[in-house]
Amino acid sequence: MGMSGLKLLKYVLFFFNLLFWFCGCCILGFGIYLLIHNNFNLLPSLTLGNVLIIVGSIIMVVAFLGCMGSIKENKCLLMSFFILLLIILLAEVTLAILLFVYEQKLNNYVSESLTDSIQRYHTDNSTKAAWDSIQSFLQCCGVNGTSDWAGHPPASCPSGPQVQGCYAKAKLWFHSNFLHIGIITICVCVIQVLGMSFALTLNCQIDKTSQALGL
Repeated sequence: MGMSGLKLLKYVLFFFNLLFWFCGCCILGFGIYLLIHNNFNLLPSLTLGNVLIIVGSIIMVVAFLGCMGSIKENKCLLMSFFILLLIILLAEVTLAILLFVYEQKLNNYVSESLTDSIQRYHTDNSTKAAWDSIQSFLQCCGVNGTSDWAGHPPASCPSGPQVQGCYAKAKLWFHSNFLHIGIITICVCVIQVLGMSFALTLNCQIDKTSQALGL
């Protein structure tokens, strides 16, 4: 690979990471918005706002290292970018294995947390907004059915004798969209592997170029 190939690889990696940096900014901003407005809070230890802030921050840091490492041809930044991507990829694989192994415990935890959140429906605006959105979107009522609501179910519950609980509906939605979720997951992993490959290739090429120039 000559100097022209090195420049091409450098700018491909730069714009690749610049795009992801902007995506990270958008995710972070949306997470902050949700956190400020305190929306979508069903699980006590995990809110959508917190998750988006963490994900957005990680994407921004990793993409920044990739941008600066490639455009400056800095080996230290490139290897930091490579190592962080590798750690994230290993963490994703580990998380997938843990979710598979502890699937039943996770199901029980989610079901219990959702049941507890129903008790906060009339006292917590974020919980109310989350339940109303979920019940409207999935056309479901409560965790296991309308009987979960003490007294009259909220207006967001659909009417009818065959209304399913949101927990069963959410699992059904997940299984029906499993192929799309799998494709997105595979694409994310492929992008991460490509980023690692580009960073490693550029790092090696910088070494070769330096040796050729006698630096």
